[in-house]
Amino acid sequence: MNAFAYRVAAVVLFALVLSAPVAARDCRPQVREGWVRMPPSGMSMKSMPTMAGFGRIVNRCSTPTTILSARSPSFASVELHETKVIGGVSKMRPVPTLRIAPDGAAVLRPGGMHLMLMRPGATLKAGSRIVVEFELAGGGMLLGEFEVRKPEL
Repeated sequence: MNAFAYRVAAVVLFALVLSAPVAARDCRPQVREGWVRMPPSGMSMKSMPTMAGFGRIVNRCSTPTTILSARSPSFASVELHETKVIGGVSKMRPVPTLRIAPDGAAVLRPGGMHLMLMRPGATLKAGSRIVVEFELAGGGMLLGEFEVRKPEL
C-alpha cells in the first residue's frame, strides 16, 4: 500500500469513529406493521368510539428506550393498554410506561398489549392512514404510521 492509500484509509477510519457517537445519539425506535382495527360491521364510530391499534415497536439501538405516552391528531385520546386473563377473566389495564430493551421489540397485538384510540375526530375508512406520536423518555418523539383495516371475520 502506498502513502496515499494509507492516508485515505486513515481519513475514512477517522470519519467512521467521529460519526459513531452521532449515530448512537440519533438512534430511535421504529414502528413497523402498524394497523388500526375498525369497529365491526354494523357498528358506527359513534356507537363504538374506541378503536384498537396494533403493530411492532422495534428498538435497534444499543440502549433501552421508554415510551411515556402516545397521542394522535386523529383521536381525542390515545392510551397504551394490556389485556391479561386473570382467574379466567379477561382484564384490560393501562400501561403507564413501556420500556423496550436494546435490540428488542414491543408487540402490540389483539388480546395483548395494544393502543386504545378514543373518540376519532373524523370518520375513518379502510385504507386510511393515521399518525401516532409516542413521547420518549429523555426527550424526543417517535412517529408511527398505522393503516386502518376492516376487522377480520
